[in-house]
Amino acid sequence: MSALRVGLLGYGRIAEAVHLPILTGLPGVEIVGIAEADPARRAEALRRAPRAVASASFEHILCRPDVDAVVICLPPALHADAAVAALEAGKHVYLEKPIATTLGDARRVLEASRHSPAVAMIGFNFRFSPLYRAARREIQAGALGELVGVRSVFAASSRRLPPWKQTREGGGGALLDLASHHVDLVRFLTGREVREVFAAVRSQRSEADTATLHLRLADGLLVQSFVSLSAVDEDRLDIYGQAGGLAVDRYRSLGVETTRAGRPVRRTDWLLAPLRPLARGASLLGRLRAPSYEPSYRAALAHFVAAARAHRPTSPSFLDGSISLAVVEAAEESARTGRAVLCPSILVDDAADRPPQATRPELSEATPQEA
Repeated sequence: MSALRVGLLGYGRIAEAVHLPILTGLPGVEIVGIAEADPARRAEALRRAPRAVASASFEHILCRPDVDAVVICLPPALHADAAVAALEAGKHVYLEKPIATTLGDARRVLEASRHSPAVAMIGFNFRFSPLYRAARREIQAGALGELVGVRSVFAASSRRLPPWKQTREGGGGALLDLASHHVDLVRFLTGREVREVFAAVRSQRSEADTATLHLRLADGLLVQSFVSLSAVDEDRLDIYGQAGGLAVDRYRSLGVETTRAGRPVRRTDWLLAPLRPLARGASLLGRLRAPSYEPSYRAALAHFVAAARAHRPTSPSFLDGSISLAVVEAAEESARTGRAVLCPSILVDDAADRPPQATRPELSEATPQEA
């Protein structure tokens, strides 16, 4: 099978640290084009992929007949236009989240995907994390019994943000940047849709950089989330059931941490707790020091490459990206009005609105055997 010829659209921090190194190391991938508006960044990208053609315009890369697929890492305000143009040009598309900055633009992307034979995948890479996949298996096996509630924290320490990330219009803010991931994980792990959102937002270092969300899922399951771009580095998710609970700490866990209901807390548990990080070794230091160390990035991109080479539908789909964005927009409306907001049902309930590649969250576990 011939190599998949890929164009990388955008060469910001995450593309430099994650996408380009992974793509250049994947078998069956050839980087043939790079689009980046900043001349210095473009030159640096070419240094790392010297056989590629570089351009300031993503449209120029999309016009090239030697580009089979694109990985879109542009600022979110450009996601919809770039994805629609790529699909109309017949290119397979891996689109970093969020799918767009407005639900109207997300619908444009969905419509373009329906009319294109190309493979389309949204970059919710955490679905491919071994930790979250193990947690999903525990839940599906009934290890927790009937679910009671979910609690999550996703935060980043204060750091210099690019201009687009400092405003909601540009695609920034904690809801689009961080909460979108956890909304998708809640759907992926529980197999339930979000029906109602209550949220509060605060702006400290940049616009809407901190938020809390209270979600009510389809069966009444309650979810509480805190997200911030101005706190400390933390990414943790706890799920509670009548028979037990589980926790995943993406930065610190080597495996899913489980607790059985009725098991008493022993003195040795909290005495040994401070020693556990020492046993986790260099792997945890690697996760904290380098974003590309997060294994789900490679697994997600490898899955996309395999699907594109085989012209095989895959997930997470653009519908998954649109549903996450719908929840974010509902949260923003709740923060503005101070009341709970129902999520748009058109994306959740209307089967006719589902593109061919879309599946319900309880069935959308993309297999990473290609990674």
